[in-house]
Amino acid sequence: MNFKVIEKFVSINGEGLSCGQLAVFIRFAGCNLNCSYCDTTWANEKDVSYELMSSEDIYEYIKSTEVKNITLTGGEPLLQEGILDLLKKLSKDKGLSVEIETNGSILLSNFSDIDNPPSFTMDYKLPSSNMEDKMSLGNFKHLTKRDTIKFVAGSMEDLEKVKYLIDKFKLTETTNVYISPVFGKINMDKIVEFMKDNKMNGVNLQIQLHKVIWNPNKRGV
Repeated sequence: MNFKVIEKFVSINGEGLSCGQLAVFIRFAGCNLNCSYCDTTWANEKDVSYELMSSEDIYEYIKSTEVKNITLTGGEPLLQEGILDLLKKLSKDKGLSVEIETNGSILLSNFSDIDNPPSFTMDYKLPSSNMEDKMSLGNFKHLTKRDTIKFVAGSMEDLEKVKYLIDKFKLTETTNVYISPVFGKINMDKIVEFMKDNKMNGVNLQIQLHKVIWNPNKRGV
């Protein structure tokens, strides 16, 4: 099984539980959503350039970097045919820490039988994304303290929905909860004030660190 890999590189992780740590990034082509604020639309274009890599090729590249944190991203990595086989291969190497960035529309239950499972950083697409109707609410019950739920907010309506979902599904009790601003759409102080007003204990404000260090449109970082 070969995967369409459009980027592979080492950088610091810009968000999530390993934010600020070195990570190997493997970016796959293609996504099933079209979010209003997507910053990797180029990765979803039909004519995007890619390198065909097998599971063994990907594993060998990862090992060659001598970096233990792995981030599989996209596009939507869980759409990739054969991704379960890749995850099982990576899971056999106990020296690796594998994270998957997923968009919330793919059922995580399909990946529950992996020994040494990866951590999921799962988005929930809020109203301003125009993709909320594609979300799988059943995924909330599969998230653990090994995983992260990420809310990318661009409006006060989005923040109100975040509060509702956290309370309804008791997310701070079961997993790690992060709120990120849509870049250039909402001031971070508004998010902080909302968190204060609603006593949002256990919730993390997250800035995309890679967009602070480098040009927000720069690739391969």
